Amino acid sequence: MFKNYKTNSYLILGSVLVVISVISFLVYYFNQLGLAYNDARSHLDIGRRVVEGLKPGLAQLGSVWLPLTHLLMVPTIWNDFMWHSGLAGALQSMIAFVATGMLVFRFLEKINVGLLGRLVGVGIFVANINVLYLQSTAMTELLLLATMTAGCYYLMSWYRDDKLVDLIKSSFFIMLSTVIRYDGWFLLVTASGLIALYAFKKKGYVTAEGTTLMFLTLGSLGVALWFLWNQLIFKDPLYFAFGPFSAHAQQTQLEAAGVLATKGNIPLSIKVYFYALMYNSYTIPALMAAVGAVILWFDKKLSPAVRWSTLALLAPLVFNILALYLGHSVLFVQGIAGDTWFNIRYGMMLMPSIAIFAGYLIDKAKYLRWTLIGLLCFVLFFAFANQDAVTIDDARVGSSQKNVTEVAGWLEANAKNKEGFILISAASHDAIIFSSKLPMKRFIHEGTGLYWESALQIPDRWARWIIMRTYDDNDLTWKFVSKTKGFALYDKVGSYPFADIYQLKPEYLPDLNTKPVFGKQK
Repeated sequence: MFKNYKTNSYLILGSVLVVISVISFLVYYFNQLGLAYNDARSHLDIGRRVVEGLKPGLAQLGSVWLPLTHLLMVPTIWNDFMWHSGLAGALQSMIAFVATGMLVFRFLEKINVGLLGRLVGVGIFVANINVLYLQSTAMTELLLLATMTAGCYYLMSWYRDDKLVDLIKSSFFIMLSTVIRYDGWFLLVTASGLIALYAFKKKGYVTAEGTTLMFLTLGSLGVALWFLWNQLIFKDPLYFAFGPFSAHAQQTQLEAAGVLATKGNIPLSIKVYFYALMYNSYTIPALMAAVGAVILWFDKKLSPAVRWSTLALLAPLVFNILALYLGHSVLFVQGIAGDTWFNIRYGMMLMPSIAIFAGYLIDKAKYLRWTLIGLLCFVLFFAFANQDAVTIDDARVGSSQKNVTEVAGWLEANAKNKEGFILISAASHDAIIFSSKLPMKRFIHEGTGLYWESALQIPDRWARWIIMRTYDDNDLTWKFVSKTKGFALYDKVGSYPFADIYQLKPEYLPDLNTKPVFGKQK
């Protein structure tokens, strides 16, 4: 009977989370905010290029972002509605949202938190507008949170019950997180260290070595495959880290411009990330979680092993501060670092942890329980009333957005019903490709192999239109095409904030290739 009660409670909770997820997606879809993030459109384009374009295939996964998010889009991204609505990417975020909410509930249940504390923990996660917004987009954050939380949950279960199957499950989910975002790599290292220390203390060196190696065999598979992928496709296993489109290349430009203020500055790195954390989670839930974490750590009713295992929940905090300090990440908090928002969503990485620790506090704070719940309701009510979501601000007006409607609108109006290819750098203008609503096979970009190589040398034979930022060598199209003789055969027909449009003069159209001619490229 008790088992049926638990099953029913999970079904009810899961159903409620599904309804909330679907409603949230529809709200942001009809408000046209679901595709506001420039990165969301780029993720969708990567998935689409795998199945459609002048050179479709797995090589289109590239090396800028880890591949799992885009691979999961492949079964649905071929459909134009799934592509242009963003649902092909949002669908996995929505499933991850439901899964993370369930995991918060089960995590708290596993450490003997009562029903009220569990529901409050889930509520803190679910009622956060930043979470609700990002679960409605084709971004990677929710999928990362789901896999990392699952990895931490099963790690804690292994510490608690010493069942090998839990360690294998933890290793599997952390492996999945390592092929979503690099935060997962740090969690892999953190979990491996915690496992090695615990096994060594409990059973000695030989057991610790075997246990840790077993965990790493599966846990590091994604990392190993990513190095292999970069070697096979780009002839450099570290291409993702130091290539021309890597985060390192971007950070180098920002440093040269004098806006990478956190690099080498640990106090500022801590300050910036804590502000991002507070903006995303709201101050009261974050403070409650901090108190709950301290109480959990000193709670003698929990075994020392379980308490140690919860340190894995803090891995995103350490990772993000360290990444800012080392200059591997950039995060602008308006008024603190930078004059705008940028990557402010990184502050959401601790939301499951905040939900778990705050739920634990509610369970333990018997006399203050309802006061704290009332305070939470007050904060969340005004957050909804004021639509207080810094992630939406970043997507709408911060540096994470890219309003390319003018360029994309011009292409849709002038190129849709005419023959000819469009030469463009996807690295610089993926948002334009997406927003134009034209088929991917109309574009010649870095991933199109011989088409790209040929068009950069003799653009007038391949491109009826060229989209690029004039006089900007960071735009690869301008960098190479501006030096060719054929560039003189184009007229500038549009100049916009993010790019200019060049069109081949009419008298040269007879010599233009308008059909794919290279067949299937290797």
